[in-house]
Amino acid sequence: MIEPHIVIVAFPSGQILDVSGPMEVFSTASRFLPIPLYRTQVVSARGGAVLSTSGMEFMTTAIADIVGPIDTLVVAGGRDIHEASQDEHLVNHIGRLAANSRRVTSVCSGAFLLAAAGLLDGRRATTHWADCELLASDYPLVAVEPDAIYVHDAHVWTSAGVTAGIDLALALVADDHGRRAAVDVARQLVVYLRRSGGQAQFSAVLAAQSSDHEPVRDVLTWLTDNLTADLSIPALAMRANLSDRQFSRVFKAEVGITPAEHVEAVRLEAACRLLETTSKSMEQIATVCGFGVPETMNRAFRRRLNTTPSEHRQHFGEA
Repeated sequence: MIEPHIVIVAFPSGQILDVSGPMEVFSTASRFLPIPLYRTQVVSARGGAVLSTSGMEFMTTAIADIVGPIDTLVVAGGRDIHEASQDEHLVNHIGRLAANSRRVTSVCSGAFLLAAAGLLDGRRATTHWADCELLASDYPLVAVEPDAIYVHDAHVWTSAGVTAGIDLALALVADDHGRRAAVDVARQLVVYLRRSGGQAQFSAVLAAQSSDHEPVRDVLTWLTDNLTADLSIPALAMRANLSDRQFSRVFKAEVGITPAEHVEAVRLEAACRLLETTSKSMEQIATVCGFGVPETMNRAFRRRLNTTPSEHRQHFGEA
């Protein structure tokens, strides 16, 4: 069989992990699985050495030198994504390669380059949680899903921030060779095959860690271990020694989402972990995660994750 040719597009001040994360997944799959080897090639607008945001340089081939059909196009993101999106030479060649690719994908803010090339028009897509609003406003023809780790729409795949490129690459391996193959690669890399929940939980946790408001940080730390407690706004506000209105305002400013949205995200994360790693019943999981009854948990899964607890266990639970 012919080796799948994967072309990864980078640019100056790009995020090195957007490039190296997927490359390591494909390299590990090639080393440990009995499959045709993945052949990866990193390209940039002009070729040569490219300096990443971390200060690490990596060598690239000029994108114009890539000819013929390729298997998968991966577009990385990075700090200067908006300058890169205005590079007509780069954008035009991305469009050219996409037309000759079986799959088109992006990591993090690389979605802006796909959008600039018109490749996301009329499609669902995602990017880093902090850039979702900008992607939606700059490219109104794109249906942005801000809470997804990755989005698969026909032959186009887009992923969230930085390390989500690893999630995406594992999903591509599963798409090519089945879930068992992707599980083996994830085990070698000591990562989850697919993280539970969406971006909101990660952005909320990161925002909480950098919060300057100590009462909010204390409440966030406490609630993760007390999911069955009263987590209403009045109860949380009392714990923070703030009025309901003041607590809601400060929480939204510090964390980026409302208290109710954060509580639901944390409960969903806990439920996903139990569904993936235990044989507890739906009633038990709904109780210990604070949903009360399975019907409430089911509605939350459908609303936030577009799936059901049973479907989540079927796809991601341990065999």
